[in-house]
Amino acid sequence: MSDAVMGPSREMISAMSDLWRLHPPGPDNILAHPAFERLRAACRDGYPTAGKKGPAFALSTALRALGLPCDLQKGTAHLALPIEEASRRLDAAMRATHAKRVYLVPLDLAADLPSITFGTAKVGRLNETELRTLVDEARLKRFYPRQDFDAERFSEFHWLVVEETVTLDQEPEARAVPVLFMDFSQDLGQIEPHKGRFPDVVEAALFFLLLAPWESWSTMVEVDWRGFRVPWVYTVDSDIFVRLNSPPSPDTLSWEPQIYDDGYGGTIEAERPVELSLSDDVATELPAWDQSRWAIVEQAKQSVLFETPITHFLVRAFLAEGVDEFLAHITTIEAALGLRADYQKSFRIAPDRHKRLRATDKMKGRVAGLLSGRSYADQYEQLFDLRSAFLHGRAMTAISTKERVMARSLARQVVEALVLAMRAGPIGSREGFLDGLLDKGAPLI
Repeated sequence: MSDAVMGPSREMISAMSDLWRLHPPGPDNILAHPAFERLRAACRDGYPTAGKKGPAFALSTALRALGLPCDLQKGTAHLALPIEEASRRLDAAMRATHAKRVYLVPLDLAADLPSITFGTAKVGRLNETELRTLVDEARLKRFYPRQDFDAERFSEFHWLVVEETVTLDQEPEARAVPVLFMDFSQDLGQIEPHKGRFPDVVEAALFFLLLAPWESWSTMVEVDWRGFRVPWVYTVDSDIFVRLNSPPSPDTLSWEPQIYDDGYGGTIEAERPVELSLSDDVATELPAWDQSRWAIVEQAKQSVLFETPITHFLVRAFLAEGVDEFLAHITTIEAALGLRADYQKSFRIAPDRHKRLRATDKMKGRVAGLLSGRSYADQYEQLFDLRSAFLHGRAMTAISTKERVMARSLARQVVEALVLAMRAGPIGSREGFLDGLLDKGAPLI
């Protein structure tokens, strides 16, 4: 197909028309049907990105996404797109070089939060119509006719919505069935050390939100210092060759019973989302986490000060439970202010102005220098001693709420201070910057 010819070819329209005439339940194997084979050939011959054999499973997925009539049940027959529209969308999908992914992140346990927007993300409530649009409900129903998307219950929660534009650098079949294109000669059991639990853009948004002082806003730190929890992320991919997953149920979020008077002497039992109580300060202070602040944080993350996995561990601490949360916060501080030279003399740069200081004292000095106070160094020492007691099997009591929140607060303040340090002027090297902090903080410890 010539680049000058836009829109579906006659071959594509003809093959799709024949497929659209098939009656439910359709052939046992749609991939072997003559009309499907003609459509596959039209894709293979008409689009340079279709692959040598043309799409098969990918094409089947796309046809279902477009509402192939013979795949629909009686209750969903109206979801079949007109043949002209279906052909146009398939042609556009074959030509596409980019796709949009929308990540829907429920903020479970969140109380009433102000709406904010930063980067390609936003935080706020979503009404039923907005939720149905975001999940592409019609396309979802074509794949899962027996499952209803409960937009009404989901609308009772706050959401983080993150959008991402991705390059389509693989043929449709590889996008639809990645396992068939895997390199099985590679080490399939290897660990990618900095791979997150969620997509990178979602974790970047969470990192940004975690720089807010949730532990100060919380009025129930004994329950949780967080202002919300993230149990899962649901992805909606605009690429019709990628099958939509079934969304989780609202029951995976936190609910509690609600009993109220019906006004006629009776009672009504219902349910409502569980909320972590926050102070009124969140309403006036959280809006400062806006686009301008996002730009500052993103610029800082590109600097030498964030060469180490600071963002990784701060997000890990948020997602972790128990002692793993505590350890991740301490590791965040070590990633932010530690140097390999603290433990290996061969990496030290001459002149070593602090060679008599132990590694832990160097960390204390940098904490004090960065945050301009001896009290912060004392906090780090206390927390590090708890960390060491746990790792080395020494006798220890439970980590208190105070110590748990202290670890979170100190980690956040250290990271925030590194972000702000980038605004003071260019930083030549991470080693030089940390040595400067130690020069400032060593006299304080």
